[in-house]
Amino acid sequence: MKQYILDTFTERIFHGNQAAVCVLDYWLSDEMMMNITKENNFSETAFTVKNADGYDLRWFTPGGEIDLCGHATLAASYVLFKFYETDNDKLIFHTTSGDLFVSRQNDLIAMNFPAYHCRETAVISAMTDVFGIAPIKAYIDRDLLLVYENEEIVRSLKPDFEKMVHLEGQGVGVTAPGKEYDCVSRFFAPKLKVNEDPVTGSAHCMIAPYWVNRLGKSTINAYQASERGGELICEMKGDRVVISGKAVLYSVSELNL
Repeated sequence: MKQYILDTFTERIFHGNQAAVCVLDYWLSDEMMMNITKENNFSETAFTVKNADGYDLRWFTPGGEIDLCGHATLAASYVLFKFYETDNDKLIFHTTSGDLFVSRQNDLIAMNFPAYHCRETAVISAMTDVFGIAPIKAYIDRDLLLVYENEEIVRSLKPDFEKMVHLEGQGVGVTAPGKEYDCVSRFFAPKLKVNEDPVTGSAHCMIAPYWVNRLGKSTINAYQASERGGELICEMKGDRVVISGKAVLYSVSELNL
């Protein structure tokens, strides 16, 4: 069985976020997909199977299956466009988060995701304990979003991951206005055994609506300021977020299962 490894939300190898992609003829057992994911030890491994009108898609982290992942969707789309759907410019993925619509636009891949509906929540002392500095605002949906005053704070944060697992949300995003970009962010998911995710598409389902509303513009240029770093273009369309980015293929291998 072939496996593809890509760097996403970047056009340079060794930057962006790594993801593995397995294009299957039929579903493997959940145990086998978890074992493959743990063996890869990336933040995400995507598994996809063709169906009558598109592809079924599932995402696994070393800590378990999740309901939405942007960078692994980007990786799976790149692989399908390059090797399996070479004459098509559109894909439909059926997922636990509903149908996801993807299109190829020159060297960008645009993914249409559901926006998160974050509600404001109290800034509590536990947030300050985790990050060493209190955010100015906090919001919650699937994940927790903490807003800071400036980019320098976001880049310098050194969170306590043992304490972070006690915060609300599956993961924790931090964000601030950027200098070269509309916003910068970082994303942490120790509950899923991913302390810091390099570039997180799904986190921008909450980051993009916040900044679009705050900045009064429909499209933002976002940067995730991890060590590897990555760029995302996010456009709000009603209750959907179109997240666009690039990807680069690192390797193609055969799994001996």
